[in-house]
Amino acid sequence: MIDQHAQKLPVPQAAENASLMTTYHRIVILTEGASTPFLAKTAISLLRYRTDDVAAVLDAGEAGRTAQDLLSAGGDIPVIGSLDDVQADALFIGIAPPGGKIPPPWREIIADALRRGIDVVSGLHDFVGDDPEFVATAERHNCRLIDVRRNSDKETARHVAFREGCLRIHSVGHDCSIGKMVVALEVQRGLSARGHDAKFLATGQTGIMISGEGVPLDCVVADFVNGSAERLVERNQHHDFLLIEGQGSITHPAFSAVTLGLLHGSAPDGLFLCYEVGRDAVKSLEHVPTQPLAKLLELYEAIASVRHPCRVIGVAMNSRTLTVEEASQERHRVEEELGLPVCDVYRDGPDVLVDAVLKLREELMS
Repeated sequence: MIDQHAQKLPVPQAAENASLMTTYHRIVILTEGASTPFLAKTAISLLRYRTDDVAAVLDAGEAGRTAQDLLSAGGDIPVIGSLDDVQADALFIGIAPPGGKIPPPWREIIADALRRGIDVVSGLHDFVGDDPEFVATAERHNCRLIDVRRNSDKETARHVAFREGCLRIHSVGHDCSIGKMVVALEVQRGLSARGHDAKFLATGQTGIMISGEGVPLDCVVADFVNGSAERLVERNQHHDFLLIEGQGSITHPAFSAVTLGLLHGSAPDGLFLCYEVGRDAVKSLEHVPTQPLAKLLELYEAIASVRHPCRVIGVAMNSRTLTVEEASQERHRVEEELGLPVCDVYRDGPDVLVDAVLKLREELMS
């Protein structure tokens, strides 16, 4: 039976803003001068998962190309040089740079959008809704400034017992920006395609922009991260499967706190261990090495199981730098080393990991 308290949980401010995300169907994604896989990962994911809602990518230096040619996603969606070239209902900030600041040259582009009555949606730490110039312009032209990372969640975790029958699967990894969100999304879609009641839970700005729901955990005060994750699960525990987006890495010196909060707040039953082949140093701290997969597996299982029994059920390999043959060799190597199913959801699809989820459910129900 579902905890009645869970049904009455207040919806946090971030979720109210997130619910607006799905109302936009003429989105322009801003990547001006930053159309690279490292910086434009938000844009790439929007192009992949909200293709039909994207009207254009805005990068004047790349105008005339297609999104597929520029960012390897989005098909024939055009890259434009100006808002003059498109009809839009929203301008989405398409980058996630270190520090989360608005690039100074972008201020005029954002102001131009507001003067045209176009809503601006940002997932940066530098809130557009706190900028006096942007606020005044938005008010004059009757449009919205939406900061996806803004939140008012200030409750600690209560160690609730989630509904029996709600299987929680969480993606963790050896570093940031390796595909943890994509893995959770792809497995959720794979389960849904097989007729199962599965829900993706976003914990970062890009996932929220895609799904229209979630909590921006890297912008929650430290004491409340566990509680925010816990309540996100509570609000969605009526689903049979929850695929919970991971953040950071438990061994990343800068971002381990949100990773730990997610593990204890969401109390997963199973984990996907995600890694990028060939990455031997953590993002933004090149002097810090990544840890071996076997050590990470042991560490994640031990830390997660402090709250709730949990184990790694599959490995998600990001093999973007490898040839098909090299990726196959790597997959077999890791399968043999860890004794777990391994796949690259980008190349192979999610079926191997979907099977692992269903196998775990059978084991827990027996």
